[in-house]
Amino acid sequence: MSARLPSWAWVTGLTAGGVAAVAVLAVQADKGPHPEPTAARPSVSAPASPKPKPSEAVPPAAPAESGTGRRVVYSLGERRVWLVDASDAVRRTFPVWPGTVAPDPGSYTVGERAEDPTTGSDGVEIEHIVYFALQSGVNIAFSNALDGSSPPPAQGRQTGGIRMTKDAGAALWAFATAGTPVRVVG
Repeated sequence: MSARLPSWAWVTGLTAGGVAAVAVLAVQADKGPHPEPTAARPSVSAPASPKPKPSEAVPPAAPAESGTGRRVVYSLGERRVWLVDASDAVRRTFPVWPGTVAPDPGSYTVGERAEDPTTGSDGVEIEHIVYFALQSGVNIAFSNALDGSSPPPAQGRQTGGIRMTKDAGAALWAFATAGTPVRVVG
């Protein structure tokens, strides 16, 4: 007669094996080649400054279908935002974590903004709220969690918050004043 393992033991064993496999893959990936940005090297007479992180050295271009001029670009597929100035230069780009309700691709305008902390529809304390769309009765807005976290969208709730890190939230807040165009692409 064989003893049967309880289901929690199987789940614990499988979870531990999965975590170990991910850790091994992460170590292997870290040992691989790391591309260097193709930015020009400073001349000898240039003042010393901190070296930018590779992700900040050459920001990825805004999607071609995002229009022209000063604007905020939000890519649904890439889950990324670009802050683009009037000369079409990308000033900053960063990843975002969307809520459960997404705006349709198209052109919008920043409307109301709320800087003071408040509670989001998912119960998380948020700040730097920049509203720009209404979809299925849900306000769509950029914001960051007050504690800097990026919680997953609340299951079973319709949430229109597009979350980002605290520093990205502050940058978007400073850039996206009322009336700023927002272009949502697929």
